Amino acid sequence: MPSPGIGFPGGIAPLSGGRSWGDQVVNSDALAALRNAAGKARAQIELTPQAAITSVTPGGGPLITPDRVEGVQLARRRLTVRALLGTGTTGSNMVEYPRQTTRDNQAATVAEGALKPESALAWELKQAKVATIAHWVPASRQVLDDAPQLRTLVDGELRYGLALKEETQILLGDGVGTNLFGLVPQATAYDTTGQPAGASKFDVLLRAVAQSEAADLPATGVVVNSADWLRLQGLKDSQGRYIGSGPMGTVMPSAWGLDVVPSNSMPAGKFLVGNFANAATIYDRMQPVVLLSTEDRDNFVRNMVTILCEERVALAVRRPEALIYGDYAAAAG
Repeated sequence: MPSPGIGFPGGIAPLSGGRSWGDQVVNSDALAALRNAAGKARAQIELTPQAAITSVTPGGGPLITPDRVEGVQLARRRLTVRALLGTGTTGSNMVEYPRQTTRDNQAATVAEGALKPESALAWELKQAKVATIAHWVPASRQVLDDAPQLRTLVDGELRYGLALKEETQILLGDGVGTNLFGLVPQATAYDTTGQPAGASKFDVLLRAVAQSEAADLPATGVVVNSADWLRLQGLKDSQGRYIGSGPMGTVMPSAWGLDVVPSNSMPAGKFLVGNFANAATIYDRMQPVVLLSTEDRDNFVRNMVTILCEERVALAVRRPEALIYGDYAAAAG
């Protein structure tokens, strides 16, 4: 009796699997039976369709190169305090400036031939040290050579790190050791004398502005914590109307006619009102720079690179009385 699949309708030897058509024919039972047939014979072989070439392995996936788009970096804080201050440059490691300590004004009207009154003026010499702010990261020379975008990202991250630390130092530096002597530690304390019970946070800010006016140094701006400012923007009157511009407003942040600078560098519940440009000056000794070095022996033999970013700055708070620092966390509203 002839073997199945040879010369008979329906005598088909189906095959399965992902083998090529040629492989299926060569290794089919029908072809083997045809070879062993004594007389004339015919073989019908049903071929299983070959697997389509797809983007998954073991198809064409390895040949597809993905598009690499711009990397996603971590969130960055809005840095704005430096822009409030006066700026300058220095070529030394110390900035000295005279600060007036006495103004005994005895000016008066005098009669003809009478002795004129004498006034008294005095100054003291103050110093602002130049501080170095720096940090570094290691990287392989290969990855920097092969990924130019990474070098750009690293440069940007390192520079941002300096700016973030600088803002914190400008506001809160205690002047101890290598720290700058910041605005808040030298500011004049907010005078709560006569503050009425139930005063709102906006009332407190207004009284601080008045304190600045009384010192003959009219305030030009306010620095508050970002979350505090958002809560203040949401305040409503007794009829449910927003006190400020409301959710559709487009005006710049302001209170009592002064520019408001929200900053996460300012502690929550605190504020700083002041005539900033006259109160303090920041001096750049060295602008932020990014340096790459393989000088270390281990770096050299390991093909590693040290990426260093640093700057040198000094902060001179010339008029502490021009800055009013206070706490309004317990105020109403």
